[in-house]
Amino acid sequence: MGTDDTRFPTDSEGPIRPVDVSAFRMARHLVTNHDFAAFVDATGMVTCAEQDGWSFVFGGLLPDDFPDTRGVVGTEWWRQVHGADWRHPYGPQSDLENLDDHPVVHVTWFEAGAYATWAGCRLPTEAEWEKAARGGLDQARYAWGDELEPAGVHRCNIWQGRFPADNTLDDGWLATSPVGTFTPNGYGLYDVAGNVWEWQADWFDHTERRRSMRGGSYLCHDSYCNRYRVGARTSNTPDTPSGNIGFRLAADPVMH
Repeated sequence: MGTDDTRFPTDSEGPIRPVDVSAFRMARHLVTNHDFAAFVDATGMVTCAEQDGWSFVFGGLLPDDFPDTRGVVGTEWWRQVHGADWRHPYGPQSDLENLDDHPVVHVTWFEAGAYATWAGCRLPTEAEWEKAARGGLDQARYAWGDELEPAGVHRCNIWQGRFPADNTLDDGWLATSPVGTFTPNGYGLYDVAGNVWEWQADWFDHTERRRSMRGGSYLCHDSYCNRYRVGARTSNTPDTPSGNIGFRLAADPVMH
């Protein structure tokens, strides 16, 4: 587990070390809008973004005439958008039409955990996630090997071009893509690189103020965030929703 990459020292990716994990199950796909809608229908869950009336949306997904809103200092491409939530992923002018099979976004760590409990599952630990994401490969840079685009083929939904102003869309997607769009890894898991970040069960560090996230998102680009590497990690406060964070489920093995 881990890497010797030192580009993001505060991420504590290293050192490379052996980690033992018990047998577990991992979902092949991210939780989708269709899945989350069934949970909301069954439980009446109202997400934090819905209660607060806003969430963070990547500015490049907003219409050209969208009113100016507050940005995030240092990452001004993130905009506070009133009316953005899981049902309106790009702001109040958007909806879930043709997005049933896209990963749900604008959910906090708490809401991801509540869904997992409802489904009889749980969120994965970082060790479980990395074991599964490696797909049987030993210390490969990506979930499929060491080349980002083997034979010129895109293997994940990330940013191409010049971030944040120009996305060439070479992989076919500006925002989220349907789960299962790209080739799975050696264990049959989809989207362990790119598409959306995945909440993990773990605290990120000893301060216990931020929860770990894995996998990168459609906004990752080598110029500032090549965290679609399988050993990369980052974090966020558990009560923060945004347009590029989702989750997948893990569970203990079925006993026969």
